[in-house]
Amino acid sequence: IPLCSAGFSSASLKSDLSKAMSQDGASQFQEVIRQELELSVKKELEKILTTAPSHEFEHTKKDLDGFRKLFHRFLQEKGPSVDWGKIQRPPEDSIQPYEKIKARGLPDNISSVLNKLVVVKLNGGLGTSMGCKGPKSLIGVRNENTFLDLTVQQIEHLNKTYNTDVPLVLMNSFNTDEDTKKILQKYNHCRVKIYTFNQSRYPRINKESLLPVAKDVSYSGENTEAWYPPGHGDIYASFYNSGLLDTLIGEGKEYIFVSNIDNLGATVDLYILNHLMNPPNGKPCEFVMEVTNKTRADVKGGTLTQYEGKLRLVEIAQVPKAHVDEFKSVSKFKIFNTNNLWISLAAVKRLQEQNAIDMEIIVNPKTLDGGLNVIQLETAVGAAIKSFENSLGINVPRSRFLPVKTTSDLLLVMSNLYSLNAGSLTMSEKREFPTVPLVKLGSSFTKVQDYLRRFESIPDMLELDHLTVSGDVTFGKNVSLKGTVIIIANHGDRIDIPPGAVLENKIVSGNLRILDH
Repeated sequence: IPLCSAGFSSASLKSDLSKAMSQDGASQFQEVIRQELELSVKKELEKILTTAPSHEFEHTKKDLDGFRKLFHRFLQEKGPSVDWGKIQRPPEDSIQPYEKIKARGLPDNISSVLNKLVVVKLNGGLGTSMGCKGPKSLIGVRNENTFLDLTVQQIEHLNKTYNTDVPLVLMNSFNTDEDTKKILQKYNHCRVKIYTFNQSRYPRINKESLLPVAKDVSYSGENTEAWYPPGHGDIYASFYNSGLLDTLIGEGKEYIFVSNIDNLGATVDLYILNHLMNPPNGKPCEFVMEVTNKTRADVKGGTLTQYEGKLRLVEIAQVPKAHVDEFKSVSKFKIFNTNNLWISLAAVKRLQEQNAIDMEIIVNPKTLDGGLNVIQLETAVGAAIKSFENSLGINVPRSRFLPVKTTSDLLLVMSNLYSLNAGSLTMSEKREFPTVPLVKLGSSFTKVQDYLRRFESIPDMLELDHLTVSGDVTFGKNVSLKGTVIIIANHGDRIDIPPGAVLENKIVSGNLRILDH
């Protein structure tokens, strides 16, 4: 903020500046600026709060208080939040291979173990990156089933098979809440109790002045872009504040299994659940993070490290620039976080009440439609691992990480590479090797509706290793793709792959149009 507006007289400013010649003075000067800025933000937030209608007042106050705490921490922190010299590989026993967990088998009382579990899906995201309006969880991914349909089917199957009562909890954001609630009515007759709670709603701040962009609490019209959901690290505070955490503890629930709703591999795993409920050393584990081996496609994923004697998640945004290549190397950091997490409810309650959940702040710069540069302060749910006791990483098979972020991912999960059973996708037994093909569809396929229009039917991909498609390309019915297939239509050209075509280790380029006669 401009120094003059921060309430400085020129005389005091000079004396402050002369002090700043010494190192100690510089930090004192920065501290004065910081305090002034915090005061300005506090005033702005108080102004915004006065515009809240009475029925939203308490809720808005909690959100703005949460934001103020986060902003205070943001001003205190300097530079990258990790000291690279202190990062070590985690000790052998702190990341267990899944095979070892599975080898313990299952208990006789699976039902009583399952009755202590709650499934939580992170449902705050919109489908905008795939060209869809509304919540991402409502995009059709397989046989007309949406992400949400598949999730409900999985849990219903568990409840029917073991005669249990595993509830589903959706963490919505203000972007997805209304649309999601309308859809939930269709599951009234399913054997799954469904609860929802909302992520906080925080104000975006101007990149230059660091003051909130919003002038009042509304989030329509001019204010549409003034607010944001502050990342999934917000789950601890908003789950606790909603009262749902206490309700579930009161019902005898002990653990939540948290995952992204667009990760189709994140199903309830009975072996991991048994490991939590019956720990081999008798010491209860409060936090399990499922990690899996990196491939070259995963170089940006957060990794588990040992840091100051604790397991710690390190994300690429926290790494000093000089070490980014080292961080991306598959040889030094072999695993990454799938964001499938198993967390003790009692521990969340305890840490939340002690204000002891420590998550690094992610500063996410955005440009609004009008061209204004803003930043939004976020946190990530997995970063809290260091605050929990006896945390553990489990190195799970790649099949537990099947995110659908793009239409390239969608092509894989819609294809015959996977079979669907009770809401769960499993790799087809007809696929001879367990790795997933690498698929890169060009910009003509980015939006779901364009992608669907370009495939008359989804090709046979059982023997595919690698597919790259670029430009104006369409696929006829019953096409089969094998080995490495590269199809490139140059600008102004179009390629129609004819029905029934078998492409094996082929490069197709130029122009191939098939017109009805």
